[in-house]
Amino acid sequence: MKTKWKKTSAAFIMGTVLMMAGCQGDDSANTKEESTGPVTFSMFNADPHSQWDNMESPVSQIVKEKTEVTLEPEFDVAGGEQKIPLMIASGEYPDLIAPKGNAGKLVDAGALIDLTDLIEEHAPNLQKIYGDYFSRLKWSGEDESIYILPTAAVDHTYWAPGTGFMLQHDVVKQLGYPEIRTVKDFENAIREYKEKNPTIDGQPTIGLSLLADDWRIMISTTNPAFYATGAPDDGEFYIDPDTHEATMHYRRPAEKEYFKWLNHMNAEGLLDKESFVQKYDQYLAKISSGRTIGLIDTDWEVADAQRALRESGKAERMHGMYPVTLTEEYKHANFQDTGYLGGWGIGITVDCEDPIRAIKFLDYLASEEGQILQNWGIEGEHYTIEDGKRVISDEEMNERNNNANYVKETGIGVLKGFAPIYGDGVTDSTGQTYSIASPDQIKNAYTDVEKEVLANYDVEMWKDLYPQKEEFPVKPWGAAYNMPVEAGSDLELIMQKSMDIVKKRIPEAILADPAEFDAVWDEFMADLEKAGVEQAEADYTEMVKNRVELWK
Repeated sequence: MKTKWKKTSAAFIMGTVLMMAGCQGDDSANTKEESTGPVTFSMFNADPHSQWDNMESPVSQIVKEKTEVTLEPEFDVAGGEQKIPLMIASGEYPDLIAPKGNAGKLVDAGALIDLTDLIEEHAPNLQKIYGDYFSRLKWSGEDESIYILPTAAVDHTYWAPGTGFMLQHDVVKQLGYPEIRTVKDFENAIREYKEKNPTIDGQPTIGLSLLADDWRIMISTTNPAFYATGAPDDGEFYIDPDTHEATMHYRRPAEKEYFKWLNHMNAEGLLDKESFVQKYDQYLAKISSGRTIGLIDTDWEVADAQRALRESGKAERMHGMYPVTLTEEYKHANFQDTGYLGGWGIGITVDCEDPIRAIKFLDYLASEEGQILQNWGIEGEHYTIEDGKRVISDEEMNERNNNANYVKETGIGVLKGFAPIYGDGVTDSTGQTYSIASPDQIKNAYTDVEKEVLANYDVEMWKDLYPQKEEFPVKPWGAAYNMPVEAGSDLELIMQKSMDIVKKRIPEAILADPAEFDAVWDEFMADLEKAGVEQAEADYTEMVKNRVELWK
């Protein structure tokens, strides 16, 4: 079994790309014999993994003992945007691959095997976990193969918001807990606190910091425009809920007003001057220092910085999350239900010499035993059984909440993103939830400062501040951003051109003199039209409608 995959030189790639473009891989996965004994699988993950344990932690050691599988992964910091095309050009792949939004390129190149028969013959736990959603694993109406195992949580109950406008707890405390509902409320809180506290721990106070490092520009800078204007995040397109027509979301008039507000924040001196030049690690370090009072981001992107603040005893410098929108006419759609999401996940490539062992490994992670290991840890070490129920001690829960390296040290959750998982609230054969998350657990994990802030806003959880999922219709297309775009298609080319324009024009518009904002925005819109945005919208509309039909 190979354990590493080669990186091919640029010169070789240029010489072979045309030859390899038409090659298709061998789909006859079941003709390969299953090996016995220890095996190592190479893996590429398009996301970074700050808590990777090299499979040396207690939990990962048990997984290795049970499966005799060791993973040798490579984690990317650029979403796979450069490395996956290089793999395709070379025709050499790792055994397993989690490509995020680039699965379409791999399918078109014949790089992924159809997992349908492997699942049916060797993966009862995968069959069980996907259950009624199995049809959503099909690639398309024309190709019903299963190339990707989605890793989104199944039947998940969301008890915490994942995205929003974030303010340090000390900001709202010092200002007497003002209403934080609109961007104007958010702006006023930052301005007033910054004026009263020009420095924090001897360093200049930063008002609002954004992140635009490569693909992360979408997370912190551009896609919040969806939520601020009452729409769910569908990637680069707004989908009309009635007609399913797609519009590149920047072309919505309401979003122009959102970016004009960011331009205003910059002109007022409230926007971090390094927002569009800082790297991700610099951004996290800045937040971890405690001097960045405002953020617009997701919980997962800033989680390491929030843990660092908590671990260093700076609970008042941690951030609360608020459902801020442009004006009160909009409702923040964080909790709008997508239904179960097919699309992004993990696949087995044609270069995997033992796809049966690979699918069995993923099946083990999806099993009840594997899920309990990844959520609760090891009985007697991370939890005990009392009256038939798993119980985590106060001391251990304190470690979970306050040790920034808890995942790496214990292995709990390290492999969670490599296979499907049961969502919060789903119960196992004993009637206890697979995950430890529950409203009580979440509330107990809050710091005293958080509890004080929430009490002063007359709620018990951050979720309570937000419009609830019952206030929105279920999206029949799921999340448009995880629909595969055909490699080499006009749509892919136009989207690439459009994103290059976005990465240039959005920072330019935000940093422009306010008197020049409209002119810069007009140039932005004209650039998108020249790039073929109207054709892209028509093509994307067709994709959305096809998915709605496939998922009926």
